[in-house]
Amino acid sequence: MIVERHASFIKSYKTRISSQPKLVKRVRERLLQFAQNPQNLFLKDHPLKGNQLGLRAFSITGDIRIIYKRVDNTMIRLVDIGSHNQIYK
Repeated sequence: MIVERHASFIKSYKTRISSQPKLVKRVRERLLQFAQNPQNLFLKDHPLKGNQLGLRAFSITGDIRIIYKRVDNTMIRLVDIGSHNQIYK
């Protein structure tokens, strides 16, 4: 599966995640798990509603999530990363 990082994801990652080494490691681990098996129940993948209809999210930690869009069967686009309050606007 191809994983593309949208500019908004890159910006959020730099401001919210990159200064926390333990969280950086956790993000890498979860992205690897996601790439290997997006249906892994451990990731708690779920569709979003409301103004984020058509997007999905999965868990990095208890509070940190990644929002993504499935482009097609072989590619996903990471859209945002952050705490529950930061990404569910």
